[in-house]
Amino acid sequence: MDSHRRSIAKAISYRLLGSGTTMFVCYLLSRDVTLSVSAGLLDTFFKTGLYFLHERLWNHIPYGRRKPPEYEI
Repeated sequence: MDSHRRSIAKAISYRLLGSGTTMFVCYLLSRDVTLSVSAGLLDTFFKTGLYFLHERLWNHIPYGRRKPPEYEI
């Protein structure tokens, strides 16, 4: 299970990539820098929190994880 700090670091790094993409696409569509930056900032704040919650919830779901052996020598 990841620590809270690791989950936060992953959320931030992922959001920087995602929000940069949002700003770029928004700029391509609107050619408005102010709108693009505003959309990217809103995207960052909302989705960072959602990603963190999503990550923490998945830590409680055993799907796809291997069980540690009950006995080791």
